Amino acid sequence: MLSVQPPAITARTLAEQISAAYEQKSSLIITGGNSKAFYGRHTKGFELSIAGYSGILNYEPSELVITARAGTPLKEIEELLAEHGQMLGFEPPSFSDTATLGGTIACGISGPRRPYAGAVRDFVLGATIINGKGDILKFGGQVMKNVAGYDVSRLMTGALGTLGVLLDISLKVIPKPAVEETRILPYDHQQMSTLLSTLGRQPIPLSATYLHKNLLYVRFSGAKAGVVSAAENIGGDVLRQADLFWHQLKEQRLPYFNQDRSLWRVSLPPNAPCVPDLIVDTESVTEWGGAQRWVYPKDTNALQQWASDNGGHASYFRNRPDANNCQVSSNDTNGSSFSPLSPALLTLSKRIKHSFDPHNILNPGRLYADL
Repeated sequence: MLSVQPPAITARTLAEQISAAYEQKSSLIITGGNSKAFYGRHTKGFELSIAGYSGILNYEPSELVITARAGTPLKEIEELLAEHGQMLGFEPPSFSDTATLGGTIACGISGPRRPYAGAVRDFVLGATIINGKGDILKFGGQVMKNVAGYDVSRLMTGALGTLGVLLDISLKVIPKPAVEETRILPYDHQQMSTLLSTLGRQPIPLSATYLHKNLLYVRFSGAKAGVVSAAENIGGDVLRQADLFWHQLKEQRLPYFNQDRSLWRVSLPPNAPCVPDLIVDTESVTEWGGAQRWVYPKDTNALQQWASDNGGHASYFRNRPDANNCQVSSNDTNGSSFSPLSPALLTLSKRIKHSFDPHNILNPGRLYADL
């Protein structure tokens, strides 16, 4: 039986603080464990910490659903799930032991399993939030199917706290795979694309890919027979200590990420070509079967234009992995972490922002300057 403990700070107290800020039109910086303080634009205001609003509220392993307060350490949730042979399907990075569930959802960053299991938003079943007026609102629930209109709880995913302060979150979880195996092949980008295109037409338990310097890492996860068959089918060398490798990739602890330069994330169609050498300093790291590339650009404007020309977008991500308290400033990327929104999308985003946060007090400008 799960013992639910009262939080160090109550939802009502947080709501009253936001209500007071609304009346005074005072900006608030929403914080948790500060593990992803680097993510997004620099913003100013009074700090509102949800770190004390912590605790797991409900967990039924047989139902594959867990509900926890936003300030609950991500590590605590993952350890509880592991005890029952389960996990978070989107394999989220934490970047620090202080990472919280709320920050994980607000940032919306998925790990290596994302293309094959789903993104963060795909696992959010429901959420309770506080809007910019101090009202406590509940959306969704604890069931897999929700047909009651637009799923607002998923709208909070990746919004960086600009639409509301997350309180309680219900997530779908998945069983941990019985077996995993990783193979390494001497493949370049084109060979990777050809292989993954072939694998994509077959019922193969693919769960992660990584390409760097013409070495392709392919992870299979699932029942033993399926994993062994798939691994033997593609050949290559078996990666020892594979769990450690994928963890280091997820947490950006591989040597590639330890450079004292601005790291950018490029989202592209999987079959897009390699990023040209004229644009980047070193060979990129490619994940998600080609859909996500990590690069250190020579020319950020050229990178963004190239990404756009190839059907994707490029965004500033961070500096060194230990620069956790360094948000992007106006000196980086012209003051914007993310690719510009189209006029129509910006107008829609402003309307949504205004409906949730009329006085623009919640993390103003953290996502975009006008939001």
